[in-house]
Amino acid sequence: MNILITGGTGFIGQRLMNHLRPHHSVTVLSRTPNKVHQRLGHDIKALASLDELDNLNQFDAVINLAGEPIADKRWSPAQKERICHSRWHITEQLVNKLNAGHTPPKVLISGSAVGFYGRQGEALVDEDSHPHAEFSHEVCAKWEQLADGAASEHTRVCHVRLAVVIGSEGGALKKMLPAYRLGLGGPIGHGQQYMSWIHIDDVISLLLFLLEHDECQGPFNASAPEPLTNQQFSRTLARVLNKPHFARIPAWTMRLLFGEMADLLLTGQRVMPVRLQKAGFHFRYPTLEKALKATL
Repeated sequence: MNILITGGTGFIGQRLMNHLRPHHSVTVLSRTPNKVHQRLGHDIKALASLDELDNLNQFDAVINLAGEPIADKRWSPAQKERICHSRWHITEQLVNKLNAGHTPPKVLISGSAVGFYGRQGEALVDEDSHPHAEFSHEVCAKWEQLADGAASEHTRVCHVRLAVVIGSEGGALKKMLPAYRLGLGGPIGHGQQYMSWIHIDDVISLLLFLLEHDECQGPFNASAPEPLTNQQFSRTLARVLNKPHFARIPAWTMRLLFGEMADLLLTGQRVMPVRLQKAGFHFRYPTLEKALKATL
């Protein structure tokens, strides 16, 4: 299979490349091809711009993972613009090039996030749940809407609504570990907000699953079937590390440091992977303790 990937040098993209490169021909779209070669190897094809192509007829599949990290910085107006532009612009470009061809790729797998649902309290959330309108929802909703422009009798579109990804090479866990290893880790705010999560290996497996199963299309919650409260998550991480668990980060501290972005951490979603499980996908790491032990 000939596959085009955006975000191939990122946390998920690099791990995915390890699984794809032995079996498929892969091209990575990146504004900095040198970074592609440095991180992935000189045998990987790098494409600096979609302007080099008239269409995407040469590809069998497109996996769109590009996007500015949403929780890395305070949401200034400029940062919000970067978050949106980094997702919307590349997705719109891909869809335009895909629609320009007569034999387009058979599938577009496009990134999204459980932030699509906004704050949901304790309610169980599946792919049909009604979202709460806020910035994270607006980002994801337009991202998915743009990707849907590629849907046709020739091309199916899958949206991967990612939860917090557990892995040692990057993501939220890498940021959390220093404090927890010092015995200073603890819940955020009251700790009763739900955290949906997924192990990096299950992310890769579900991307491959969606790539190979022609019957799959539409939104899929990429979240393990054991969403936990922030306090349960924190306590489990401390226990796996054999560290004390007594610290707590006050909500006002988070709001002072991160402003509106703190809402991502102080509110949450109790997300279930209903459509993935109905499609026959099985999680290798369905529980957080198992996922953390495998990672750490």
